[in-house]
Amino acid sequence: MSNPADRRRHSRFQVRPMYTGIRVRFLDSERFRYEGHAYDISEGGVQFELDYPIDPGTPIAMEIDLPEGADIGPGRAVFVLGNVVWADDSEPGPVRMAMAITRFARAGDRERLLKHAIDTHVRRAA
Repeated sequence: MSNPADRRRHSRFQVRPMYTGIRVRFLDSERFRYEGHAYDISEGGVQFELDYPIDPGTPIAMEIDLPEGADIGPGRAVFVLGNVVWADDSEPGPVRMAMAITRFARAGDRERLLKHAIDTHVRRAA
């Protein structure tokens, strides 16, 4: 069986969960309803947790709050759109999930997110 990291197109960078907040909304809603934390980030996806499970395949919008000291740019948040690809609610507490990013919502957000990941989080995830 091959290592999942060998199949990845983009390097993942671990982030400190309590310092990389996220907010999630469904695409048919204008309001971000759910708050949680990111665990790792790449150009192609985000592993995160929420108190609310979201079914795989569900399209979502996510706001990723870059920690203090990050490039300010147009604001500390980066906005992405994508689909939930898996959810693990086998443990008590928050549900761990991952989304595949289909696009960055604003010009420059991709570059800001990657610069932040590379500059501040040199530890790559498996």
